[in-house]
Amino acid sequence: MNIRKLCQKIFLILLTSFGLIFILLVLDIIIAGSIYHPLTYVYQILSWLSCRTYFCPNNNTSPAVSTKNGMVVTTQHEASQVGVKILLAGGNAIDAAVAVGYALAVTDPCCGNLGGGGFMLIHLADGKEVFIDFREKAPLAAKRNMYLDKKGNVLDGLSTKSYLAVGVPGTVKGLDFALSKYGTLSRQQVINPAIALAEKGFILQAGDVRILQANQKKFKDANVANIFLKGGKNSYEVGDRLIQKDLAQTLKLIATQGTDAFYQGAIAQKIVSASQDNRGILSLKDFANYSVATQKPIRCNYRGYEVVSSPPPGGGTTVCQMFNILEGYNLKKLGFHSVESLHLMFSAMLYAYRDRNSYLGDPAFVKIPLDKLLSEQYAEQIRNKINRDRAIFPDSIKQNYSREGTNTTHYSVVDKYGNAVAVTYTINSNFGAGVIASDTGFFLNNEMDDFTSKPDIANQFGLVQGEANIIEPGKRPLSSMSPTIVTKDDRVFLVTGSPGGSTIPTTVVQVITNIIDYGMPVDRAINLPRLHYQGSPNFVVSEPYALNSKTVQNLWEKGYRVTPFLTWGAAESIQVNLKDNSFLGASDRRKSAGKAIGF
Repeated sequence: MNIRKLCQKIFLILLTSFGLIFILLVLDIIIAGSIYHPLTYVYQILSWLSCRTYFCPNNNTSPAVSTKNGMVVTTQHEASQVGVKILLAGGNAIDAAVAVGYALAVTDPCCGNLGGGGFMLIHLADGKEVFIDFREKAPLAAKRNMYLDKKGNVLDGLSTKSYLAVGVPGTVKGLDFALSKYGTLSRQQVINPAIALAEKGFILQAGDVRILQANQKKFKDANVANIFLKGGKNSYEVGDRLIQKDLAQTLKLIATQGTDAFYQGAIAQKIVSASQDNRGILSLKDFANYSVATQKPIRCNYRGYEVVSSPPPGGGTTVCQMFNILEGYNLKKLGFHSVESLHLMFSAMLYAYRDRNSYLGDPAFVKIPLDKLLSEQYAEQIRNKINRDRAIFPDSIKQNYSREGTNTTHYSVVDKYGNAVAVTYTINSNFGAGVIASDTGFFLNNEMDDFTSKPDIANQFGLVQGEANIIEPGKRPLSSMSPTIVTKDDRVFLVTGSPGGSTIPTTVVQVITNIIDYGMPVDRAINLPRLHYQGSPNFVVSEPYALNSKTVQNLWEKGYRVTPFLTWGAAESIQVNLKDNSFLGASDRRKSAGKAIGF
């Protein structure tokens, strides 16, 4: 598209937008006899533009899939099918979850991974719950000022687009740990489907192609271009077959040699060599020393349901803080997306994020006052500070903020035996650092960007970062990832989670309140437009058409700045019908390649 045509297109969009604002204004005067705040009309127009150019969440959702024996919901249909095949072959939910983790590394390369890390939450048939932390770690040579220039300013791109951005990956060890402890099938059995998908390829659908084409500018690395651009030059189209021979060989090594191949063998050597050749700091010792951590999950009670989620460095503490605050209000009586219920929700978000970014980090390095943060007394203290009539301004409460990538993936699995698994894992940005080491075939993360590069100074996004998440050798960066399982009387009721960076906890809370407080079926609960507020930047982020004009106006009058944004997250979820133990699986429409499959 030449410059003249581009300018014409922009002019037409602006002309249409102003025309629509004028029409809305006239209609409001004629029908309602009132005029809204001008920015209310801007909200509606921007919502319209977002829907026209990207995706518009709404009530027109596909019905949930209902089954009795097992269910897998992921962001990519081929990976969902892999999980179901493992269940049909006699595997349990843990076997299926591990197989899906490897399959998504092939079919959803923007986010599924071998070169990243994440969290797995397991509810076992005997009622025991296990949390597996396979988050990436900072290399041993990492330093707190490694992304600063001589004047102490943050150097743009170092923590996102270079080998210096890469943390020590944990996914392979995490998946293998889960399989060896709680699975029933062999490593070869659960990896074979991913090998086949990589070796023979799979047909790209519209959702697959959209993410590849949107990120084509990141495929500058020759090792990347040779795989994700046809002939190393052109973008893939719908109906093309994506074959990844290098990744297939890497998966074969892991299948036959186990984690040693990745952490002590040829794969580690290739990654370290590429890092050293490109001014990175990864070492063989980093890989050899990497270990998985297991912790007690975070728990809280919400209206008689037990919410189980990820402990620090994960986001479950933030999830439970919001629930503890909201427990004191009757959201159902106030009404879904009423001004009153939204005001209370935003207030809970603000205080929970203040504490998240002030106190939370890697518990191996930071003393975290979890007992206080999760106590009923603390929640009551916060409720007493909430003014029911006015927004709480972030400047009035002490807080620090950190940023993190939004391009993660989440999947949920249940089996007929009573096991349930929620997994959220990531390489941080879409396609991570945008680099593939040698012929390994998989993207490396840029997870070091999740650390605090410089405390108490606003970064380019206006976010002020805290000391608890400062860079230290061997430390895991703070994360909002919140794989969550909700139980009722010790029985699994809901398995959920989402990608979305700092929006993950608010997504999880909204999905659960939609179901518990407002009685929505799981498919509607995950697909309705969402909102997010963390205090800094100081505005409420809204998906298109989440609110009507009157609600936007009333929120403005309370002191909230509401701005529409493109959609976020993908809350792939499974609800269990406690009356007949059937499963209702729903795939979030924000990821059109996703699918819920059961049997």
